[in-house]
Amino acid sequence: TQLQNLKTNMKFDKIITKKNFKINSVKFWHGTTTLAFICRSGIIVSVDSRASMGKYIGSSNVKKVIPINDNMLGTMAGGAADCFFWERNLGIICHLYELQNNHKISVSGASKIFTNMIYKYKNSGLSIGAMIIGWDQNGPGLFYVDSEANRIKIKMISVGSGSTFAYGILDSSYKWELSLKEGVELGRRSIFHAAFKDAYSGGKINTYLVRNNGWIKICSEDIGKESFEKYKF
Repeated sequence: TQLQNLKTNMKFDKIITKKNFKINSVKFWHGTTTLAFICRSGIIVSVDSRASMGKYIGSSNVKKVIPINDNMLGTMAGGAADCFFWERNLGIICHLYELQNNHKISVSGASKIFTNMIYKYKNSGLSIGAMIIGWDQNGPGLFYVDSEANRIKIKMISVGSGSTFAYGILDSSYKWELSLKEGVELGRRSIFHAAFKDAYSGGKINTYLVRNNGWIKICSEDIGKESFEKYKF
C-alpha cells in the first residue's frame, strides 16, 4: 500500500511539473498600526489592539506587544499567527542563550537571529512586519524585521496599514528632547489618529516604555469619544 501511494505521489508530481501549474499563496487582508521611537526618556512603544478578518473585526483586545525577555519587546503587524509564533520562538532562543552564556543577548543579536529564522521561509507566504525593541550594554536598540528578511536599524518607525497617518503626527512632533510625558502623549496621539482614519486599526491604545532597567506597560486606553475630544486638532 505504501509503495502504491509513493507511485501515485510521484505521478502527481510529474503531472504538476509537466503542466506547470501555478499554486497561488493565500492573500490575507490585514491591518494594524504599531510605532516606536527612541528619545531622551527611553524607547516609547505604542500599538492598537484590533485584529481584522477580511472586512470584519476579529477582536479588539489583541496584545500586539510580545515580551521576548526582561529588556526586550517585539511588536506584531501582518499575520497575527506568524508574528506570534516566530516572536515566541525568538524568546525561547534568547532565554537559552542567557542560560548558556550567563548574560542577555544584545538587541542587535536577537534581531539578527530573528531575520535568519525568517530568511529560511522567505517567499513562502509569511506575513510579518515586526519591531524588535530593547536596551542592552550598547544602549537603546530598535530594529525593523519583515517577512522578506529585511532588517533595518532605525530611531523612529511606524508599521501597518495606518502607519502613513501615524507618520503625519510623528514627523511633525518628534524630537530627541521629548520628556517621558511628551513622548507617551505623542505615541498615543499618533495611534489615535491612525485608528481614526484607518478602518483596520482600532480597539485600544497600548503604550510601553523601554529603559536600561527593563520595560513597563504605561497605559491602555480605549479609542472612543473621550479620546476624540482629547486628541482632536
